[in-house]
Amino acid sequence: MIQLPIDPFVDGIVDQVRARRAVVVVAAPGAGKTTRVPPALSADGAVVLLQPRRAAARAIAARIAEERGWAAGREVGWQVRFERRFGPGTRLLVATEGVLTSRLQQDPLLSAFRTIVLDEFHERSVHADLALALARQAWRARPDLRIVIMSATLDAGQVAAFLDGCPIVDIPGRLFPLDVGYRPGQSMADEVEEVLGETSGQVLCFLSGAAEIRRTMGELERRLAAGPAGGVSIVPLHGTLDAREQDEALAATDRRRVIVATNLAETSVTVPGVTAVVDSGFHKVARYDAERAIDTLDVERITQDAADQRAGRAGRTSPGIVRRLWDGRIRLRPHREPEIRRVDLCGVALDIIGWGGDPRHFEWFEPPREHALASALALLERLELVRDGALTSVGRLAIRIPLHPRLARMLIAGGGAPPVARACALISERGYLPPRTSATTSDLLSALDDWARTPPHVKRAADAIEQIARGMGDALPAREELRRVVLAGYPDRVARRRAAGSRELLLASGAGATLATGSGVVEGEFLVAVDISSSKVRIASLVEREWLAPTTTDVVHRFDRASGSVKAIEIDRYGALPIAERGIAADAEIAARMLADVWLARGPSDADRTLLRRMAFSGRDVDLPALAARAAAGARSIDDVQIGAAVEPDVRRALEREAPVSLLVPSGRQVPLVYGDDGSVSASVKLQEMFGLAETPRVGMRREPVLLVLLAPNGRPVQTTRDLRSFWDRGYAQVRRELRGRYPKHPWPEDPWHAQPTARAARRRR
Repeated sequence: MIQLPIDPFVDGIVDQVRARRAVVVVAAPGAGKTTRVPPALSADGAVVLLQPRRAAARAIAARIAEERGWAAGREVGWQVRFERRFGPGTRLLVATEGVLTSRLQQDPLLSAFRTIVLDEFHERSVHADLALALARQAWRARPDLRIVIMSATLDAGQVAAFLDGCPIVDIPGRLFPLDVGYRPGQSMADEVEEVLGETSGQVLCFLSGAAEIRRTMGELERRLAAGPAGGVSIVPLHGTLDAREQDEALAATDRRRVIVATNLAETSVTVPGVTAVVDSGFHKVARYDAERAIDTLDVERITQDAADQRAGRAGRTSPGIVRRLWDGRIRLRPHREPEIRRVDLCGVALDIIGWGGDPRHFEWFEPPREHALASALALLERLELVRDGALTSVGRLAIRIPLHPRLARMLIAGGGAPPVARACALISERGYLPPRTSATTSDLLSALDDWARTPPHVKRAADAIEQIARGMGDALPAREELRRVVLAGYPDRVARRRAAGSRELLLASGAGATLATGSGVVEGEFLVAVDISSSKVRIASLVEREWLAPTTTDVVHRFDRASGSVKAIEIDRYGALPIAERGIAADAEIAARMLADVWLARGPSDADRTLLRRMAFSGRDVDLPALAARAAAGARSIDDVQIGAAVEPDVRRALEREAPVSLLVPSGRQVPLVYGDDGSVSASVKLQEMFGLAETPRVGMRREPVLLVLLAPNGRPVQTTRDLRSFWDRGYAQVRRELRGRYPKHPWPEDPWHAQPTARAARRRR
């Protein structure tokens, strides 16, 4: 074996583990911790080495077997989801983190192993956090169990404190000098061309995802085929490749290559012979909005620790070149955000319940957000996997299926039938979905119809799921049943089109979404948003309205402008989606409140306004909303709301005394009194009707003088006064001179004090 920086420290680490039963190892990239420490610990008993990625688990097992002269599958083996290779004599098992969780559920003390090693813990996957928390429970209950946490960049103190203050071993790495340069605005293909001329080794490129990798590979293949570097191979490396393709990228070779990778190549796996790294500075980060039940896959800038690890890949065996395609003045965040604070917690919560714990009171390494955990538990209840904090019979089946709880529920609902297993594989592996050129009831059915074109890794996953589900039940009798099965796994993801034929959707969560143009579910009102990211539904499956049992039923009252009345509708809802409605009798109290609100919004009628002014004139406080409410009680329409009828009888009697409706004038006629907003009171009356009256009439408790608007025979005002005596003495004569000739049929006596008041014209003389 070649000498690695960690080798002088291995014996000391083993001694620390034997003495303290827990150790945190921090070693720089390239130190060799992953391939050297776990085999050394296996001398004391079987070791399980946990890795965050499937590709890394296989590659590490092969590397250890090569270094130790062990047989892969015998002394060293691996176990990842849907794939395992180990035997009774396996001393070191390399596994993904979820495998440990499953084993701890079946055997809480993990009696098959002496030591648990969690590698690359700095990535802070949600499964690593859970694995550490569950492992600590076993470690405290079992005196001979040991835990080792390893990482290249880590807040070691926090982990050591969680393991009762265990020792920290810090190992320096052997990193050769790096020529780090920044190239903002430069394309990946341009920079790779330059770097190939500056180094003779392999070039490792970091991009954010598989689509970006495919585009860059296409550009590089066009350029390099015609240039001096035409013999250079372009090789992809990302999580959706099958094992053979991933192993090809990780294999040693004398031929020059450009490996175009995601952050899969940051840690754990070693791409041999790399002397140059070109880094885009971006990666894709999965996030989950628990309130809307929507996943997002956002392209974000990497953190500083990730940038350092990527750069370190170029200096493991010789001086290297690093080219960063961003401005060197940009300050990166120092560490990545733990997954437990940003991803779906449904599977983790189910794992804890299956282990025998309560997620709300679990001793987490770092607790999740309360609302995210509450949403996960609510979904488990809705999937019928958990009830009152314990597994149901369906949940006990689901916990043994290495799939997300949604997919496990689908598999159980479909009786493990092959079409359901294949649908689960398509969803879990983000596999191939053929372009839909015609309408379909389910994008999954379209993909199953074109199964021959499905990528090999998805087919292998489907085969594995079928094996797991064998004997679970009968085959699906009809294609419609698959759509029912999808609903069983995604009951919270039902959506309704906003209009017939529209791709704009309203989700049961109340959020909006858009059906992607690639989906063939172009008809039907209700559908399940199986794959939804950033509010785009990529995979959909039609559901029938009658399959949806209402989650709530409520009554909505609305004011109908056409009839002027309040109508009531009883609405069945599925989440935020109305699925049925029917008319019912309106609630009398609610209808009265609504009619009162409408009346207040419209404002009082002229008659009502007069009444309100009379009340104000009499000195009474007016509570208009209370009056409107009393007037609306028992009213059938807005026209029935008359506040005069709501005034108490004693108040009406008092108003007759304090603010009468009319004034009796000398002619014997009742003249309407007009009450103003300013508190005044007035009456319009023909001048001749007031003959003989000396004192101005007064009304109300304050004996307010009435403003008299004296009218000519044509009804137009000729004088306004609150002092009638003064008018007779000083103003009448002038008015008489001006009007007697124009209105000779009306009386214009010289002495108004003794004239007969009248509302009529004088009789014509014969």
